[in-house]
Amino acid sequence: MDAEMDAEVVIVGAGPTGLMLAGELRLGGVSVIVAERLERPTGQSRGLGFTARALESFDQRGIVPRFGGLQTSPVGHFGGVQFDYTVLEDAHFGARGIPQSQTEEVLEEWARELGADIRRGWEFLALEQDEDAVTVTLTTPDGERRLRSRYLVGADGGHSPVRKAAGFDFPGTSATRGMYLADVVGCEVKPRFLGERLPGGMVMAAPLAEGVDRIIIAEHGTPPADRSETPEFTEVAAAWERLTGEDISGGGADWVSSFTDATRQVTEYRRGRVLLVGDAAHIHLPAGGQGLSTGVQDAVNLGWKLAATVRAWAPEGLLDTYHEERHPVGERLLMNTRAQGTVFLGGPESQPLRDLFGELIALDPVKRHLAGVVSHLDVRYDLGPDGHPLLGRRLPPRALDTATGEVRTPELLHAAQGVLLDLSDDTALREAAAAWKDRVTTVTGSPQDPDAFGGAASVLVRPDGYVAWAGTDPAGLTGALHRWFGSPEAA
Repeated sequence: MDAEMDAEVVIVGAGPTGLMLAGELRLGGVSVIVAERLERPTGQSRGLGFTARALESFDQRGIVPRFGGLQTSPVGHFGGVQFDYTVLEDAHFGARGIPQSQTEEVLEEWARELGADIRRGWEFLALEQDEDAVTVTLTTPDGERRLRSRYLVGADGGHSPVRKAAGFDFPGTSATRGMYLADVVGCEVKPRFLGERLPGGMVMAAPLAEGVDRIIIAEHGTPPADRSETPEFTEVAAAWERLTGEDISGGGADWVSSFTDATRQVTEYRRGRVLLVGDAAHIHLPAGGQGLSTGVQDAVNLGWKLAATVRAWAPEGLLDTYHEERHPVGERLLMNTRAQGTVFLGGPESQPLRDLFGELIALDPVKRHLAGVVSHLDVRYDLGPDGHPLLGRRLPPRALDTATGEVRTPELLHAAQGVLLDLSDDTALREAAAAWKDRVTTVTGSPQDPDAFGGAASVLVRPDGYVAWAGTDPAGLTGALHRWFGSPEAA
């Protein structure tokens, strides 16, 4: 690293997205400083789980056991209409009951073990970028500091100061309604797991622990709140009684927050040497636990590409594919969460839509489509007009029999390197890939399920778990290796 650089990459924000990116960059051999304005984690958890694809991303890095015994739910909903997600292969509604605070704890421990430098109490103030680097000004417990790095990543949430300082455009729709979220204690709230629509709005409730319940209140006509002010429990209790007739004012709350249905997305995920991930790039109504999960996948997509760019082996344009691939995913996220809000939170005028939606979701093709949307298993990057059906899709988690025993495909991605699956013991393909052995690991084996990879004889997998090539032609493999892993002579 250049002696003038404090780190090769500075990340602002130590939420799940920023911590995931820090770990990804360290796996790629890049020095990382994570600046977080909070001196210590709050322990508060807006999110309570993550989607099937996010769970697979954690599995690919070997960190799922750190969460303890995870439970996934086969049954979920779309816009409050319940259905079985397992109608789509590998799909489920996600890992449930995992507080965001636990996810952050797991990812911070993992990132630190890999060598990430996480600095708490460091708050972003300003940035300047030139052709070679970004200079970041921050307040710290010891006064103002400046850090210089090759790249800066904003993972600092929906109000992202980094996004504003770098001049990103953030179009979309402003908030039209305000909603409450609270973890209440001593209230004896009746569970309403999928929400209950009432004449005055919608309420949800679910037990978190003994005597603690998570409640959400969406009252018709409630204007968006001033996010700079934390609502009081008395406001929440009054709204709950107006909607349900139940008096919870005798209890209390561990914490109270508010949120809105504002929907926005930056027009570009990169401006020069500044990039955005997670809520810094897109905000939306929280529906189906997709926000945290999309941010984690942003980080997994960006991490290896940014590391390759810093390490100087990236092919031309590789870093630009981060925007090209993830911006459309963000667009679909905003589309599906707005649709769910219309179905679920609308008043009597939305009832015909809810009735029609209830009929449609009874159809298996509709179930498969919506399960793919919310689980994120339907993500497919545009890697070319022709090719194998797996091209651009995630590598399915499957078992292989190899010379050293059984191996699960997610295990092959723990090091965040590319993987060539040689499924037909093809010497020519192995020889074609040998020149990239510092970036691509070749594994020869036989799938236990003959249909596991759509009959492909060989599959090239990117470090983020997406298929870059599938086939039998060594020339085609060589072209894909050049496209995604650069010149074999690169440093």
